[in-house]
Amino acid sequence: MEVVVFAILSVGVVALSWRSLKSRRSHGFYRFFAFESILVLLLLNVDRWFSDPFSGSHIASWVLLSLSLALACDGFYLLEKVGRPSGQRDGSTNFGFENTTHLVARRSYRFIRHPLYCSLLLLAWGVFLKDVTLWTAVAVLTASASLYATAKVEERENVLRFGDEYVRYMGRTKMFIPYFF
Repeated sequence: MEVVVFAILSVGVVALSWRSLKSRRSHGFYRFFAFESILVLLLLNVDRWFSDPFSGSHIASWVLLSLSLALACDGFYLLEKVGRPSGQRDGSTNFGFENTTHLVARRSYRFIRHPLYCSLLLLAWGVFLKDVTLWTAVAVLTASASLYATAKVEERENVLRFGDEYVRYMGRTKMFIPYFF
């Protein structure tokens, strides 16, 4: 049953990512693999979601999942209000909200360059902690590597878009974890 659900949901992920999948130079190309890995994690752990809710790993999981949601809400809000996206551009592989016209460097973006990718990392690791197995470990490591690659490619894109302003921003922020990485 999980294979059927995975196939159906993957069709949706492909539909969202099809433009990006045509270009390995696009950050969306790598993000596709992160989405797929997170989908695998969710499906592998769906039956463990509420089992043993007071174990250490489940409590840590809920903390990571809560942080993921908060960071995603803040990141999307700031992209819309501060970044002032120009919408979908012809030929662009980006989602419309990604085509910001202003560099966002407030609140969560003040400390980390990729709060939305950090949110996905927290989601992946939070789901992983629901049931730690070899297969979920492979999936979470694949998601993490894919999100790292996504961020690196997006940084090259942002340097082209925002120039020296983004290079200076990179110098004063971390990629995913404030003051660390």
